[in-house]
Amino acid sequence: MPSSTTIADRRRAFRQLHDTGCFVIPNPWDIGSALYLQRLGFQALATTSSGAAWRHGMADGRMSVQQVLVHLREMVDATGLPVNADFEGGYADDVDGVARNVRLAVETGVAGLSIEDSTGDADAPLRDIPTAVARMRAARAAIDAGGGDTLLVGRAENFIVGRPDLDDAIRRLQAYAEAGADCLYAPGIKTREQIAAVVAAVAPKPVNLLIGFPTDLTMRDIETLGVRRVSVGGALARSAWGGFMRSAQLIASEGRFDGFASAASGVELNNLFRAP
Repeated sequence: MPSSTTIADRRRAFRQLHDTGCFVIPNPWDIGSALYLQRLGFQALATTSSGAAWRHGMADGRMSVQQVLVHLREMVDATGLPVNADFEGGYADDVDGVARNVRLAVETGVAGLSIEDSTGDADAPLRDIPTAVARMRAARAAIDAGGGDTLLVGRAENFIVGRPDLDDAIRRLQAYAEAGADCLYAPGIKTREQIAAVVAAVAPKPVNLLIGFPTDLTMRDIETLGVRRVSVGGALARSAWGGFMRSAQLIASEGRFDGFASAASGVELNNLFRAP
């Protein structure tokens, strides 16, 4: 575990990244992928609940809070970079449970964490706004009790859970900002108009944009729209799984091994992970 001074420095640097410009916060799913992203020069990392779950042979959302806390400690220890935690809905049904779990997440050394408003119930996939706000306030209070330097991200899950109502998502994000969220996030928005509307609605607070799909938007375009940070969710993990699955399926179905043509070099990987 890094020292308290190191953790404080990482959190300070993480907050500063949100002040101006636009940066990418990619999502590794294990130590190796985190180390590689650090080697590429990224300034911060974010965990991915889906990538972490798949790593353990589980569906997204099925990890226990204790498993997630172990994963967060692992990721914080893996590199010298600030880490933002995908903390789903706080892993509790009640506000006291959210506060308790957020305190535990802060103790892992993460520089930021997100709380979302989805329920996991297909018939009622979003919490009502007052309930979601109460949970956000509980997360804010837990962070403040721990020193207040961990960045809180408020997520409106409308577009992820099949309720693509931009006006409702904006109302939620504005309520979460009022409840103490430092950064706002509506995963699933894609068009320039949607992005610009969210940025304007919560200004001057920073907005996170999820890009987990092919798009003609460049980082320059995204920065021009006013976004402060870009994450990729489980897309890097899905990309890795895609290569593995294609190669394995070729062997199983056709007895062919040409799927290995795009495999990474073992020499390169060994050099990446060889202790200095």
